[in-house]
Amino acid sequence: MESCYVKTAMSGVMGFALGGVFGMFMASMAYDTPYHVPGAPGPGAGPGPGGVRVPGVASSVELSSLPLRKQLAHGFKDMGTRSWSSAKNFGAVGALFAGIECGFEGLRAKNDMGNGVAAGCLTGAILARNGGPQAAAVGCAGFAAFSAAIDAWMRMPKEED
Repeated sequence: MESCYVKTAMSGVMGFALGGVFGMFMASMAYDTPYHVPGAPGPGAGPGPGGVRVPGVASSVELSSLPLRKQLAHGFKDMGTRSWSSAKNFGAVGALFAGIECGFEGLRAKNDMGNGVAAGCLTGAILARNGGPQAAAVGCAGFAAFSAAIDAWMRMPKEED
């Protein structure tokens, strides 16, 4: 597989799939508070912990007081929303990193850890760009360190039995 376009697309698709699974898992571990229930008001307003606005119901109600079918529908909708969000984010990060790394590999004509570290730095900076220069620098350093650690682990010689 030599094509940067194919590597980038595959990383985006695999990141999307992994993000979807991760989002479902994290949604299943969430507890129902106003911070986690879509449509519920923020802190200090509305129904209190566990309250949720339900279409067709005049006021906010406790989620646990709804019939099981509505609770499940609400839970699955929340799980779908979180999964979709995580999938998009993971897919974007995977495609961005793979594309940049492949570009560095082609530019440098080498396959070494330097490509991953440089791609991690640039990816981290791009992802944190809206936070300003300091956030971009921290994103660069963090993602580069993470990329170096993963790359070092992946390049370790395998133990023979």
